[in-house]
Amino acid sequence: MEPTTPSLPDDDVAAIDRLGAIYKELSAELSKIIIGQQRVVELLSIALFSRGHALLMGVPGLAKTLLISSVAKTLDLSFNRIQFTPDLMPADITGTDIIQDDSAGGKRQFEFIKGPVFANIVLADEINRAPAKTQSALLEAMQERRVTVMGRTFTLLPPFFVLATQNPIEQEGTYPLPEAQLDRFMFLIEVDYPTEEEEMRIARETTGNRSEELKHVLSGEEIIFYQDLVRRVPVPEHIYEYAVKLVRSTRPSLETSPEWVKQYVAWGAGPRAVQFLILGAKTRAALQGSYIVRKEDIDAIVEPVLMHRVVTNFAAESQGITPRKAVARLAAEV
Repeated sequence: MEPTTPSLPDDDVAAIDRLGAIYKELSAELSKIIIGQQRVVELLSIALFSRGHALLMGVPGLAKTLLISSVAKTLDLSFNRIQFTPDLMPADITGTDIIQDDSAGGKRQFEFIKGPVFANIVLADEINRAPAKTQSALLEAMQERRVTVMGRTFTLLPPFFVLATQNPIEQEGTYPLPEAQLDRFMFLIEVDYPTEEEEMRIARETTGNRSEELKHVLSGEEIIFYQDLVRRVPVPEHIYEYAVKLVRSTRPSLETSPEWVKQYVAWGAGPRAVQFLILGAKTRAALQGSYIVRKEDIDAIVEPVLMHRVVTNFAAESQGITPRKAVARLAAEV
């Protein structure tokens, strides 16, 4: 007998209604600055309210940085951008100790100067331009939500949201993120070219003197409240089973995996993928004004959750089978 799915209390139902309205207002505000990219806005919103981080992949000029800074403005959050370069050091991200003169005692002492990671929203621009040691300084902060410098630990205040970008074209002189580091990102979001209609609007609306002011839609405290709220959205048992089956089917070592997965996939997604699928589906349901998770909530986020967690082999590459195509096929078959 399938366990019954709990229902939400009236207070949570009312809060989800408010969250749905806030999400529409947030999307409307961002559309003043960003033309198109509604799918990217949706996924960024899901990651934010899920307490996840996102990696944006797209060619230069697709407004990735503008979009992220605009999100920070509408949410009334502190925002820092870190431009990753080969000479960037871990201390340039986390901060460092500076010798200061004590005017009262006449002594010198170390004072910790916080780095750009101490913000609510951190944009790691072209994260694959810096060496692994520097990348790990940010990735540790993402995972632990704290920074350790010279044996001292500093907590990063919530909400803490890291958005990293990568350019898929220029690979010379880059340091690709290892799969273990990629796994820390909830989503891999592919930012695509605008449609012809959207590009016409870009040409008309962004080449004049018109400027739009963004208003604050949410505060940091409200975001934390809604991050707690979405975790209470109930999930039916068959949705848990569907999410687990999806993730397990990506693993070529399992007998239950499809034959083509065993042929074309080097290794599949780990258990963190199931966690992000369920949590992201809860958040998407709440943003859509739903009080329970449905199959379409899982289907809407399966590609950004699994694409960077499924590694294809040379046989797949020779056949033109990318991780995205493999995940799309799995989602259609399971």
